[in-house]
Amino acid sequence: MRSFFLLPGMLLILMGLSLRKPDRNSSDRNDIVDKRKSTIKVMTYNVRHCNPPSKKGVIEVASIAKVINDAKPDLVALQELDRFTKRSGVELDQAKELGRLTGMYSYFVKAIDWDGGEYGVAILSRFKILDSMHLSLPMADGIAGEARAVAIVKVKIKTKELLFASTHLDIVKEHRELQASKIVDYFSKSKIPVILAGDLNDMPESTTLKLFGNHFQLTCALPSCGKTFPQVNPTRTIDYIMYKPERFFKTVNHQVIPDEYASDHRPVMATLEFE
Repeated sequence: MRSFFLLPGMLLILMGLSLRKPDRNSSDRNDIVDKRKSTIKVMTYNVRHCNPPSKKGVIEVASIAKVINDAKPDLVALQELDRFTKRSGVELDQAKELGRLTGMYSYFVKAIDWDGGEYGVAILSRFKILDSMHLSLPMADGIAGEARAVAIVKVKIKTKELLFASTHLDIVKEHRELQASKIVDYFSKSKIPVILAGDLNDMPESTTLKLFGNHFQLTCALPSCGKTFPQVNPTRTIDYIMYKPERFFKTVNHQVIPDEYASDHRPVMATLEFE
């Protein structure tokens, strides 16, 4: 015969379960840290001004947002975004719209004026942005090229502040090497940890990657980082995530996300664990 009486201890446990407080509203983005036990997911994604390669002239911000939402990163470095341009929509701020569609904070930095608006790099963050900065990158004298920039934000994860940066280096070798040197010099002065991500437009064996590798720890082991460009049957590795100082982080996972539709680059994502 089964007893229908509950011991006092059991009763209290059941009451505790039934009276558990509901989760906070999802807009309290800082709560995500506790759920992930000191790990963060970082993504870099060249989004090709949200124009799927198979659809000339068509802008699909929602397609980029879906890739991001499916991966669930905490910090995203974005490249090739339009802001108020004629080709994408004079009222469309792509970084801001991606922030809305993903429920993340956004920060955009202009690299150049373009088509009546602006074109550049951006950051999405699930953590509140405490401060934001931008860095203009140099170009070699007498060589044509496109101005480039770095978007930088400061966020706080649990009790630790860090800088997260997004960049897109030029396609000209001489410019890339100057730009890499500028970035390394800038972050060498940082007193807090740094995560840097972006489209570096250079291969693992290049001088550019060697320069970064002397000062940052990549989330992948060169040269086996996974091909990221083009999106279909990729042949080149040009998108990377790295951090410094090495003692603050540990790479748990590094992957290239095999999306072939939304952009001409495949996004890269790494899971990092704090010291």
